[in-house]
Amino acid sequence: MKDVCLPDVLAGRLGYLLKHAYVGIAGAMEEALAPFSLLPRELAVMSVIDAAREQPSQLEIAAQIGMDRTTMVGVIDSLEKKGYVERRRSDRDRRRNVVTLTPEGLTCLREADQARERVERDFLAPLDAASARALTEALRTIYCARKAAGRILSAGHLHCGRPT
Repeated sequence: MKDVCLPDVLAGRLGYLLKHAYVGIAGAMEEALAPFSLLPRELAVMSVIDAAREQPSQLEIAAQIGMDRTTMVGVIDSLEKKGYVERRRSDRDRRRNVVTLTPEGLTCLREADQARERVERDFLAPLDAASARALTEALRTIYCARKAAGRILSAGHLHCGRPT
């Protein structure tokens, strides 16, 4: 049976489908994170800080998630104002500045991450479990291949969806 939700000319266009999928999940994620006063990229930064084996610097976090330094400073400033992170000297190397989660930040992260998981689960609900895992793995594979080839642009290098 013919797919009636999309015009035939767009039904196989990867860019069109990815864009609309992204718009859908991004809107739902922003709504779910609003009670925590968090943006999705702030949650990502907090998650990277929490998962780090050693206390990360702003530059290390930025490199891990593909965010330019200027944007990272703004994100950390915002999280610091909310009381979720603090900048301080490293316990191991006093010449190094690191970012750590505050107790309030850790609590917020745990609760906000549950909201993120609900959004992702709801977003993937039209797929069976195997298809959802396959989609996630396929996107991860594409991301890693593009990153290894040096083809990942940070959001700070995009203007109206085009590289600058």
